[in-house]
Amino acid sequence: MTDIHLLSGSFSRQSVAVVVSGDEPLDGIVGSAPAMRDVFDRLRRVAPTEATVLISCETGTGKELLARALHRRSRRASLPLVTANLAAVPESLTASELFGHEAGAFTGAAHRRIGRFELADRGTLFLDEVGELSAEMQIALLRVVQEGEFERVGASQTRQVDVRLVAATNRDLREAMEEGRFRPDLFYRLNVFPIHLPPLRERRQDIPALAHEFLRRIEGPLGRRFAGIEAASLERLMAFDWPGNIRQLQNIIEQSAILCDEASLCVSSNLFEERHPAGVPDPGWDSTLVSHERRLIEESLRLTRGRVSGRFGAAERLGIPASTLESKIRRLRISKIKYRFGD
Repeated sequence: MTDIHLLSGSFSRQSVAVVVSGDEPLDGIVGSAPAMRDVFDRLRRVAPTEATVLISCETGTGKELLARALHRRSRRASLPLVTANLAAVPESLTASELFGHEAGAFTGAAHRRIGRFELADRGTLFLDEVGELSAEMQIALLRVVQEGEFERVGASQTRQVDVRLVAATNRDLREAMEEGRFRPDLFYRLNVFPIHLPPLRERRQDIPALAHEFLRRIEGPLGRRFAGIEAASLERLMAFDWPGNIRQLQNIIEQSAILCDEASLCVSSNLFEERHPAGVPDPGWDSTLVSHERRLIEESLRLTRGRVSGRFGAAERLGIPASTLESKIRRLRISKIKYRFGD
């Protein structure tokens, strides 16, 4: 299999070998929690088909690994998997990156460039952060998804392409669609087979396996072996909410391994402290009040299927402005996406 990356090293931090307890390992993805078993089941079912897949998730949850697993189990596994992180490409260059350009198409275009769609012809194209596309690029993407054709920037010749598309987003595209920020026709073209990848806090039983795997991987570069992870540290790992998800867990295990001189890994509680900018006080809410507020918001989101604004939205049910509710959702790190798919 050939992997062609838009940005070098885009998968290096996510390439975590994980075993599914009691099941056949799914291409190195760790998980035995019920939420992950549903992900694995949906992936196994859709992989052999040609259906477009839309992965919804928070950042740092391992969506790149999921896209790779889907490609490897598809009929196109022997052909290229091409990836593009749309959030990392300047808007002015997105068309060139996706569709390529001819020499002289614009200032600085000294040579012809082959775009991601051409490189992925007959293979799989993974578009990460598809929710970041501008309105103009949404139209261009819709055309190639719908018709299988495009033109390089600066060219008049139409090119045909055969690509299996996998897209991912950490945005609520249904809400963006309702607010006019994302085209409904493109959304429904991408959302043929949705897969929701749960955040780490919703699959806590996988934390020990992930932590031990990250520890095993750092032992070689450090030139030492650990006897394991001490019980108190595992309790800290299990209790934390992980706003940065798997990527944050990996970072904390690596930091701890570098700092720890004991036989068993000790994870300091200092690594879990929230950092606040100078001059900005810590909110310091009472934990009971925070828990009550979280329950109210989550219940409202459940009843409105994740809708925040508008008539019958969660903000209206709670009697607060939608902007205020959005701020609370971000602060409490509540995932709106999962309520689109049910609890």
